[in-house]
Amino acid sequence: MDVPDFGNRDTIAPARRLDPISAVKMPAVLTAAVDAWAEAHHLTRSDAICKLVELGLKIAPAASASAQSFASDATRIEAIAVHEIEALLDPALPADERERRIRRLTEGPPEFSHQRIDLPKQHRD
Repeated sequence: MDVPDFGNRDTIAPARRLDPISAVKMPAVLTAAVDAWAEAHHLTRSDAICKLVELGLKIAPAASASAQSFASDATRIEAIAVHEIEALLDPALPADERERRIRRLTEGPPEFSHQRIDLPKQHRD
């Protein structure tokens, strides 16, 4: 199946000709799938790639949502870790010692806190 990548210059809108050209490297199987989609929708390969990218971006979550999701996932994972650690600790330990051990296991030893990339950097005054 051979889908032309260049349409008739007369049918291309003038504004479209001013768009920057982007080369796309795709596996042969993906190129064949794009070509089949382009043929089914009577588009050139270039227009099909543009349309498919536009459709994908419309349904993709926003970048800020993924950062927020990462933070909520980290909080949830930490809560699960604390729950599991509490189950393993000796119930006879005093509450302050239990908290100290949980904090040390979830946050790490204080001597390594400056190497943690997931914690904000502390400014020395």
